[in-house]
Amino acid sequence: MLTKRAGKAGKVAADRRPSARKRRAGERAWAVAFASPYLLHLVALAAWPLIASLYFSMTDYDLVSSPKFIGFDNFVRMFHDGLFWRTLGNTAYFAVLFVPTQTALSLGLAIALNQRLRGMALFRAAYFVPVVSSWVVVAYVADAVFNPQTGLANQALDFFGLPAQNWLQDPALVIPTLAGVAVWKGVGYMMVLFLAGLQAIPEERYEAAKIDGASAWNRFRYITLPGISGTTFLVLVLTSIETLQSFEQVFVMTDGGPHGASELTVLHLYRQGFQFFQMGYASAIAWVLFVLVLALTMVQFRLQRRWVHYA
Repeated sequence: MLTKRAGKAGKVAADRRPSARKRRAGERAWAVAFASPYLLHLVALAAWPLIASLYFSMTDYDLVSSPKFIGFDNFVRMFHDGLFWRTLGNTAYFAVLFVPTQTALSLGLAIALNQRLRGMALFRAAYFVPVVSSWVVVAYVADAVFNPQTGLANQALDFFGLPAQNWLQDPALVIPTLAGVAVWKGVGYMMVLFLAGLQAIPEERYEAAKIDGASAWNRFRYITLPGISGTTFLVLVLTSIETLQSFEQVFVMTDGGPHGASELTVLHLYRQGFQFFQMGYASAIAWVLFVLVLALTMVQFRLQRRWVHYA
């Protein structure tokens, strides 16, 4: 009797298997259908241009004649190109000034604007306005501040009895000035990310620390910083990538001047490709820049295991 029942149960289970397989196949088909618009976008606008640029990086291509395959000659030329290394050094200098300054300032603003006071929503919106402004608008604002004749910065220096400066015309000051303007434009976005991280920290932790007599610095060091370490890691990664891809600001405000002092790598890439029509060489520069961005991101992911806490 038991054998017959087991046989019937096995037969029923076997009859159900095809329907289960069909159901899973249908679910996969629907999943592919819903994902296909993004997959088509990825292939058409990301994967295919990436493969094409890799091919062009090994060719002599001027956008008019057919590409001529030359192997790794563009990469060899790049590593012997003093202008490329100069732009890479300018980019590194810009990054050293920009990344820590924006990270620290956006965290400080987020802590200040996380207080439960009236009008904080207005201040948050005010800090976010430059983020949604175009670089053309920001360039006009920067000119009103850093114009050597009528700018507010030189007026402030004159008030304190200090000499006026040629902020965007002095090779020693142009990159620090550009970094300061970039911080002003982008700090609002990173501030919003830090605000989200701060508001995710349970209030009970601070209350318990206060009861135990922890000072404000200790609460910041042992509760706030570990609590937003994941957000800090995200901000560092995004800011680093943004720095290596900086183009609009320099193109609009200085066009690489004075005398190439503010020429960043992406602007150099643009000149080679769209001014001198050396698309193969520009593609090689783009791939080196891509490798640098990927390497920097991987290093940051590697190091984050030591200081990022998810709890």
